Amino acid sequence: MLQLRSRSGLAARLLSACRASSSGTVRLQSSLAAEQQEAPEPPGSSQAYIEREERYGAHNYAPVPVVIHKAQGVFVWDVEGKRYYDFLSAYSAVNQGHNHPKITSALIDQVNTLSLTSRAFYNDVLGQYEEFITKLFGYDKVLPMNTGVEGGETAIKLARRWGYDVKGVPKNQAKVLFAENNFWGRTLAAISSSTDPESFGGFGPFMPGFEVIPYNDLPALEEKLKSDPNIVAFMVEPIQGEAGVVVPDQGYLHGAHKLLKQHNALLIADEVQTGLARTGRMLASDHEGVHPDILVLGKALSGGIYPVSAVLANDEIMLTIGRGQHGSTYGGNPLAARVAMAALNVLVEEDLAANAERLGKLLRQQLSAIGSPRITAVRGKGLLNAIVIKEQRGVSAYDVCLRLKERGLLAKPTHGDIIRLAPPLTITEEQLMECATIIRDTIKSFD
Repeated sequence: MLQLRSRSGLAARLLSACRASSSGTVRLQSSLAAEQQEAPEPPGSSQAYIEREERYGAHNYAPVPVVIHKAQGVFVWDVEGKRYYDFLSAYSAVNQGHNHPKITSALIDQVNTLSLTSRAFYNDVLGQYEEFITKLFGYDKVLPMNTGVEGGETAIKLARRWGYDVKGVPKNQAKVLFAENNFWGRTLAAISSSTDPESFGGFGPFMPGFEVIPYNDLPALEEKLKSDPNIVAFMVEPIQGEAGVVVPDQGYLHGAHKLLKQHNALLIADEVQTGLARTGRMLASDHEGVHPDILVLGKALSGGIYPVSAVLANDEIMLTIGRGQHGSTYGGNPLAARVAMAALNVLVEEDLAANAERLGKLLRQQLSAIGSPRITAVRGKGLLNAIVIKEQRGVSAYDVCLRLKERGLLAKPTHGDIIRLAPPLTITEEQLMECATIIRDTIKSFD
């Protein structure tokens, strides 16, 4: 029986059409399609679109009030036609720029051939992708997934299984360490490792076997490893993104990996945001010459075209999970595989890591030269950067972002007082200097 909350308007007409027909389902679908075709779109103003989202969508996000209609390269346009520089890059998912032609072409070609088989069958693209990505990053195997948080969950399952099968941890006693202020998603496992009440508050009980230590604190890591032989892994962001682009001391990741090796535990590098040329190297781990035991990738692995994530490891770790013990209907689908290969090729062929390294230094120089008392810190690596805003006379980081929007640049605050600045890696020096001027003039306008 079809359940409808309201019998007024469209709902009542559809229910009536269903009841009046012996083939009610077909009639209902036809009526719905007709109604949708006849129903006019709301007025083409940002506010109309915002109000519709508020009415019909869950209130689990607090977007900056701009309604984006199209995008290309480093730019996006709103429904009124105003152009903006994108300085968030969909949280670093569009490192290659919006709608990169090589990536969109790969998607269109593949979607017209084969999109999904599930992993019940082989397809003729996945193996090619697996060979490509494992050779590119220097691992034996890859386990393809869809989203970054699925990648994190997969990495933890691998580490636990390795702990039992290889390290010899007693059954159900494996522990994974995380750093304070980490962020790797919103699943129950992810929030079980969180120290942010906005993430975990009101959603318990939480996943057992997780412990948290301070970030950028090697003595704390060493103490934990010495005191607990059941620790199987430390999952860490080489640079904490959502926490506000927190860059650890040079040598932190290398030191952590060394300690983990000494205590027979694994380094899981969460490079979903910091990876794929964003910080001036293909991986942020490359800055310290670290080859993580388990590598988690996502976001820019598709250039923002399609959800794709990947977990890479060598055979000793990856083959502890057997056939039928982990997977995903969409994970490794041919469309994702083709898109991911194109996205990775763009990063390599256009040397976007080098562009991020060069222009990131220039951006930090320009931001540091602003000299406003409102800016208390400038930090970052490559084109993953942040400014910390001191609230004065009621002006917050969010207020700064609203004025940046007015002046044609989109950014968003994190943790209240921090503005993350992460444009597509395809940005030119001329464009970057224009953006630096917009940021400077916006900050100065509050003084």
